[in-house]
Amino acid sequence: MSEAVSDAVSTAGTGEPDPSTTSGSRRRSGTAHATLGCMITTTYTARPIAPGALAELRVTDDAGRRTTPFTEAEGGDPLRCCLRRSAPGERLALVSYAPLRRWAAETGSDPGAYDEQGPVFVHAGPCPAPADGTLPFTGVHRTVRRYSADGRILGGRLVEDPSPEGFEKAFREAFDDPVVALVHVRAVEYGCFLYEVRRD
Repeated sequence: MSEAVSDAVSTAGTGEPDPSTTSGSRRRSGTAHATLGCMITTTYTARPIAPGALAELRVTDDAGRRTTPFTEAEGGDPLRCCLRRSAPGERLALVSYAPLRRWAAETGSDPGAYDEQGPVFVHAGPCPAPADGTLPFTGVHRTVRRYSADGRILGGRLVEDPSPEGFEKAFREAFDDPVVALVHVRAVEYGCFLYEVRRD
């Protein structure tokens, strides 16, 4: 992706420039994993967009628009399907995604006015699920937004320590509140959705 196009896409709310190139992951509860130069134990799972939702988004997005794939020239876009950054030459799609709406459909909740949608990058076709490894998209500040079981925003916090341990602490603090059912990890500059963590 050219610098100009990349800047335009970033300002659309899909992500921000990030020096991190660490592959994303889906975690299993209570399993030790290698992180950036250390070992930690995580009890939280970074959840990509579910396969069924991805199949729908690759045809029509959550805003009702037909999906138009493109070939990524430079790479570096945060992919919400496999929780890693794109590589040059990959076929991607930029789609509008409503994460809370999708979660509410699974759980029978009604987020009402808290329902929102925004742009996310996904692979244009099927891709492997995230492999076990480090939490995705760390290394820069993020926000952790908290939601109740009925889909209401309960607040959030800035993750000032962008290490995997800092994210672990933010998730632990969120779920120490019994009212919190799930959290969204979002970019700071544009508020775009990166991934979801649910109460196990």
